[in-house]
Amino acid sequence: MLAYVFGLLAQRLRLQPLVGYLVAGIVVGPFTPGFTADLSLAGELAEIGVMLLMFGVGLHFSLKDLMAVASLAVPGAIGQIVLATIMGAALAHLLGWSWIAGLVFGLALSVASTVVMIRALQDRRILDTDRGRIAVGWLVVEDLAMVLALVLVPAAATIASSGDVPLSRLVFSLLVALAKISLFAVAMLVVGRRLIPWLMHYTAHTGSRELFRLAVYAIALGVAFGAAKLFGVSFALGAFFAGMVMGESNLSQQATEEAMPLRDAFAVLFFVSVGMLLDPSVLIRSPLAVLATVMIIVVGKSAIAWAIVRAFGRSNDMAFAVAASLAQIGEFSFILIGLGIELELVPLLARDLILAGAILSIMVNPLVFGLLVRPAAAKAKPVPQTRAPTPAGHDVLVGYGRVGSWIGAMLAQEGGRRIVIEANEDGLERARSDGAEVVAGNAADPSILASANLAQARRLFVTVPEPFEAGQVVEQARAVNPQLDILARAHSDAAVDHLQKLGASLVVQGEREIAERMIERARKKT
Repeated sequence: MLAYVFGLLAQRLRLQPLVGYLVAGIVVGPFTPGFTADLSLAGELAEIGVMLLMFGVGLHFSLKDLMAVASLAVPGAIGQIVLATIMGAALAHLLGWSWIAGLVFGLALSVASTVVMIRALQDRRILDTDRGRIAVGWLVVEDLAMVLALVLVPAAATIASSGDVPLSRLVFSLLVALAKISLFAVAMLVVGRRLIPWLMHYTAHTGSRELFRLAVYAIALGVAFGAAKLFGVSFALGAFFAGMVMGESNLSQQATEEAMPLRDAFAVLFFVSVGMLLDPSVLIRSPLAVLATVMIIVVGKSAIAWAIVRAFGRSNDMAFAVAASLAQIGEFSFILIGLGIELELVPLLARDLILAGAILSIMVNPLVFGLLVRPAAAKAKPVPQTRAPTPAGHDVLVGYGRVGSWIGAMLAQEGGRRIVIEANEDGLERARSDGAEVVAGNAADPSILASANLAQARRLFVTVPEPFEAGQVVEQARAVNPQLDILARAHSDAAVDHLQKLGASLVVQGEREIAERMIERARKKT
């Protein structure tokens, strides 16, 4: 309830809703007066959100994509972890902590939050672009490194306490961890690659949507649980591989639609659970330490990531996107610092600094994206060779996926001018190859929509499936051009009514059109 209230307030203040979710967590946390929510339950629900989120990412991230970005993601992530850990250890040294405390603290600062990164990439519609794939691949490598860190930290604690642990013991622990990860990868690629798609097809053939939906959640959570218990891999990483394997099935789109509602709801609970952990008094007790921690996370890590990506010869757009994606910390940071406290390796102040750094970095992350990523996206909007300055009597297509590209191909036969608004780089490339003029970005953004010159357009085709985004486009277009012929798609009766009320001339609902076509064909036969 409070997440909704504060999220709505944040939206009204032109802030990201996640800021409201964090504030809601602080309000119901144990360190503020009034009602205190169940922290352990919130954490468990948040873990489900992380798993479902990574599962959804895996559905759109194939093994081929992972291997394609490995040449940058693997050395880049390792280099960034090492340098960020050194920065964190240096701050710990200034605070008078031990070397082992500095190591744990630095590692906790080096790894980004899965939920925050994916949400940010999705909000800017760059998750399925080259920039998004590099960032996600980088995140996967970070998660694997943290799995190893969770194995090595207890060994380091033994060294710190006794000072006499054979090197062979450390090497053995590391090899065991690597062997478990390798076994999990082999199991998913050899067994899971065959079993999971088969299970999905078998369930789909039962004709029960309820069972299909249950299969999606059972596979996502089941593989995540098995990965953690049998192979020592994190829940999030296990769910990611489950989604990646399921993504090879032709039922992956339907699986995505089934997973989205619960994924979004539980992801909100992740932010609430993070807010509940913060003791706000640390901002008064140790303001300089908090500021230094935030600077390492937001400035230090971003600068390191940017420099590494540029060193590999990639563009500024790519470097800025990766840098912004990593300018925060989250789940693994809490796990590592919790382990450090349990083993008595770090002082309690370290946990407060990590939590304060996490919340503050998550709050400012949208600003970092705004500063670094928007200029890069803005450069891609106008394409001189494919976009005319003042087209008139043209058609505008919002979205160039499966439906949009079909419409575009048919319009191309008419020979008229077409402007395509699309955020996905693959869609933009298809539109260019089809001879259309392109505008890169989200059409719900008034400045992007204005680039299509709707005032002089002939028709507007809104092919994006999301009714909320489509409604924003339709409403703005109708206000700009009351005579414009606006044709949109919908997936439900409610979406049809919504778009018609906002000014759509025609709304096509796929299921209804299929039924009418089938009846039309049946009547001709009789």
